Amino acid sequence: MAQAETFEGLRTATIERIPDAREFAVNRSASTKKAAFVLCLAAGLGTSVLWNANAYSSTTLTTIMIPMAVAGGLLSTWSPCGYSSICLLRPNGRWSVGSVVAWTPTLLAHLVGYILGAVVLGGVLGLAGNLLGLNHVIGYALPVFALLMIIYGAHQFDFLPVPYPQRRCQVPHDARQRFRKWVIGLLYGFSLGLNYLTYVQTPLLYAATGAALFSGSPVFAIGIFLAFNAGRFAPVMLNALPISDARITAWLARHQQNAAFVDGMLLVGIGALITGLVVL
Repeated sequence: MAQAETFEGLRTATIERIPDAREFAVNRSASTKKAAFVLCLAAGLGTSVLWNANAYSSTTLTTIMIPMAVAGGLLSTWSPCGYSSICLLRPNGRWSVGSVVAWTPTLLAHLVGYILGAVVLGGVLGLAGNLLGLNHVIGYALPVFALLMIIYGAHQFDFLPVPYPQRRCQVPHDARQRFRKWVIGLLYGFSLGLNYLTYVQTPLLYAATGAALFSGSPVFAIGIFLAFNAGRFAPVMLNALPISDARITAWLARHQQNAAFVDGMLLVGIGALITGLVVL
C-alpha cells in the first residue's frame, strides 16, 4: 500500500520541464571582430593620451585593474562552475520569501568562501612578488603585460590560437549528498575563489594574476582578487529572485559568444591603454 501511495504521489507531482532550446549562441562575423579589435585599440590608446596620470603610479594601476578584475569575475560565469553554482546553490523547493530567508546562510557562506579564496591566492601572489622583488621591475614588465593582454584579446576574437593552461576540473557535484547546503556553499566559494582549482574561461584571470604578482603587495593582490571574486559571486544572488535556474542558464548559453566578444574587447582595450601610458 505504501508503495502504491508513493507511485500515486509521483503521478500527481509537479515536474519542472525544461523547454527545448530555440535560440543558440551565434558567433559574430570576422569583419565585425576586426572592426571591434581596431576600435578597442584606438580607444585604449586615445584614453592613454587624455589620461593625466603617471603610468607607474599605484593609483593609476588600481584605477585600471580593479574594475577589470570585477568584469573578469562576471565573465567567468560563462564557465562550467559558473553554471553549476547557479544550479546547485538555490533555495529549496518553490520560491517564497521563507525559502529565500532559509537559503541566506548558504549565500553568506558562499561569500565567505570567496573572501577566503581571495585572501589565500592574493596573499600568496603578493608575498611571492615581494620576496622576488618583482615590484622593482614592474616598469619593464608593464609593456610585456600589455602586449600579452592584446594577444589574448586576439585569441578571444578567434584571430590566433594562444595557449590557455587551465585545470579543466569542476567542483564535485556529489558534495550535495554529503554535506548541508551551507557547507557546500562555503566549499564551493573557497574552491572557486582560489580560481585555479577549476576551469575559468576568461584570460582576464591571467591579467589579475600578473597584476597581483608584480605589485609585490599582498594588500593590493588580495584586493584585486576580492574584486575578481565579487564578480564571480554576484550572479549567484540571482537565485534570490523568482527565476528558475533553467532560465538563467539558458540565457547564459545564448550569450556565450557575446561574453567572449566582450572579453576580447576588454583585453585589447586595457592592453592598449597600458601600452599608451607606458610608451606615449
